[in-house]
Amino acid sequence: MTAKADANLAAVVETTQGSYRVVVGQGIVESLPEEFEKAGISGRAFLIADEALFPVAVRRVQETLEAAGVVTHVMTLHAGEQAKNLETLSYVYDWLADLRGERGDTLISLGGGVMGDLVGFAAATWLRGVAFVQIPTTLAAMVDASLGGKTAINLPTGKNLVGAFHQPRLVLSDLDLLATLPERELRSGWAEAIKHGLILDNQLLEDIEANSDSLISLEGEKTAEIIRRSVAIKADVVSADEFERGETRILLNYGHTIGHAIEASTSYGTFLHGEAVAIGMMAAGRISVELGLISEEILKRQHATLTRFGLPTLAPGLDTTELIERTKSDKKSRGGAVQWVLLDGPGHATIRRDVPEQLVRSIVDDLIGA
Repeated sequence: MTAKADANLAAVVETTQGSYRVVVGQGIVESLPEEFEKAGISGRAFLIADEALFPVAVRRVQETLEAAGVVTHVMTLHAGEQAKNLETLSYVYDWLADLRGERGDTLISLGGGVMGDLVGFAAATWLRGVAFVQIPTTLAAMVDASLGGKTAINLPTGKNLVGAFHQPRLVLSDLDLLATLPERELRSGWAEAIKHGLILDNQLLEDIEANSDSLISLEGEKTAEIIRRSVAIKADVVSADEFERGETRILLNYGHTIGHAIEASTSYGTFLHGEAVAIGMMAAGRISVELGLISEEILKRQHATLTRFGLPTLAPGLDTTELIERTKSDKKSRGGAVQWVLLDGPGHATIRRDVPEQLVRSIVDDLIGA
């Protein structure tokens, strides 16, 4: 293992499906062959990429692998949330069948969280499971979606309702790939890192607040350091609660109950995931205040951090009743009761199942300007 690889190692995730390295750094796509060897990955590679990354990033990955003797087939897809469905999945299956994909082959996702979810689910189900590698190209995917093995597609009734836990064999995050992102997409990604600080690490939150300007512009080694620390938080949680059977991993869904409802009610076309989660965090934060779990000052701190990164905190024009009904079909509901992830201090979260619907309705009314 090279010194550079050691420096870029953010975490090793431990799961029942095996352990895997998560590496984060600049200009590290070229280390893919070395990382494949460490992960014991062999056979052909089936690279499925966001079409927006063609040709530069796609060719960079393909040429790196083929130079190391890895036969690499490439498919590009439109990567919008609306495309994360059974129809697109079937298209991937047909491609794999035409190329006679085998159990010894590896599927690689190159793109954001949508691509990782879709390709990961294809890997989980093709021939009852083949190896899977994540090369996330969005910040949200780097610090959150690429870790933990959650794979899924959407149904018209809700997000990620059909899926499987299928852990990657490797996650490689090259920060140079973030340079391809529109500013809005980049800012959206910081929502997940901010969330990690809010629920589990107040020091991380303080460092994000103190370095916001350089983080927004992706400047300096501090940015890489903070991304690695955020990755390590997610990795620790996944290692402790792989299948979300306990309460530890559910904490990562802070802001996601209302956030997912907002995404589904707008057909995944109005808000980016991080934007919807930011609004959802404001709803959950307000519930936390009303239940006496945190002070108004902590909520104001959350609001200031989100707005500093250009994230929305309101969702005007939506329908309160529809949003509330969608929260009830959330995957984390138990016995018909929504499990709300709430703050009970800076860097600390809890789960409550006794939040009155009338309180939720009142808070959502404020968020949408009803």
